[in-house]
Amino acid sequence: MWQESRLSRLLNIEYPIVQAPMILQKPLVPLAAAVSNAGGLGSLGCAEMSINELEQRVAQLKASTDKPFNLNFFLHKPPIYRAELDDRARSLVAPFYENLNLELPADTSVTEAETFDAEKLDLLVEQNPAMVSFHFGCPQGAVVDRLKGAGIRVAATATTVSEALALERSGVEIIVAQGWEAGGHRGSFAVNYEDTGIGTMALVPQIVDAVDCLVLAAGGIGDGRAIAASTALGADGVWMGTAFLTCTETPITGIHREALLSASDEDTHLSRAFSGRPCRARRTPYSVGLAEGRPDFPEFPLMYNYSSPIKRHGIAHDDLDHQFLLYGQAAALNRERSAEQLICELVEQTNEILTAMQTLGRTSV
Repeated sequence: MWQESRLSRLLNIEYPIVQAPMILQKPLVPLAAAVSNAGGLGSLGCAEMSINELEQRVAQLKASTDKPFNLNFFLHKPPIYRAELDDRARSLVAPFYENLNLELPADTSVTEAETFDAEKLDLLVEQNPAMVSFHFGCPQGAVVDRLKGAGIRVAATATTVSEALALERSGVEIIVAQGWEAGGHRGSFAVNYEDTGIGTMALVPQIVDAVDCLVLAAGGIGDGRAIAASTALGADGVWMGTAFLTCTETPITGIHREALLSASDEDTHLSRAFSGRPCRARRTPYSVGLAEGRPDFPEFPLMYNYSSPIKRHGIAHDDLDHQFLLYGQAAALNRERSAEQLICELVEQTNEILTAMQTLGRTSV
């Protein structure tokens, strides 16, 4: 059956379903543990964690599951502050601050966001997760070799064939082929504009044909039909984020959950207005307004200095028009259930579809 894939064997998991690493207001240790315990690969988004928090969260995860799991990091470079971009960003966000009676931030030249460094690499080798994955870049060969030497599988995101080839040359074993439909930040190596990208159905088979690495399909994977389609395109597994957002183990607010459960296919768009990098999020007056004219924003993650006060206001007042809700184009398929129930349904649906396709193929000959 489909679950007996190269990915399942490589990672010693039952089903080739990876819960995409997500960063929310609260840690996702319970969700990651539940996914791993149910036979998939649970993931923690570690990009914003200090070394102390990273060690703490990994300990919590190991206490909750003895199954394999994934830790994910961003490979962004430390941002360069540019005064002219600060002036432009302030003028763009000023009307929203005035409308909400907020004060513009005094200092926007610094960020507390963590970058991936040697100290974190040392901790990963010590903690020995089944997989480490990277977003926003191509890991250096020395980093890949160090992780693989410790028996850790290495994955990274590609949004084009050329990015996939670069990852393969660096020694990455698993490529996450992230289509245009995916929720959250695009993993492009360069900061692309909001109106550029390749869809999952077009991207996956081209990357499969171009590389010898294992390939995971990401973007718009909401049910067993999409998993079966990804399998037909040559993917070794799937990388799913939005589908897990409404699981009972995911710590989102009630208004966030309601937005997901009532979502439509047209809810989201790609915007750089939140972080400085393109990410697919729910449309808001802020994200739509700042997209006009495709302005240059301060580099990731400095743009959070301007958008976070608006987001915090939205959360405090249950105001969806001023929140930052990341989800993909298939959110309308979401339902509320446990992670175990979701995985069981995905496996059942996928096997039914693939069995029916095999039967159809035999009877049509």
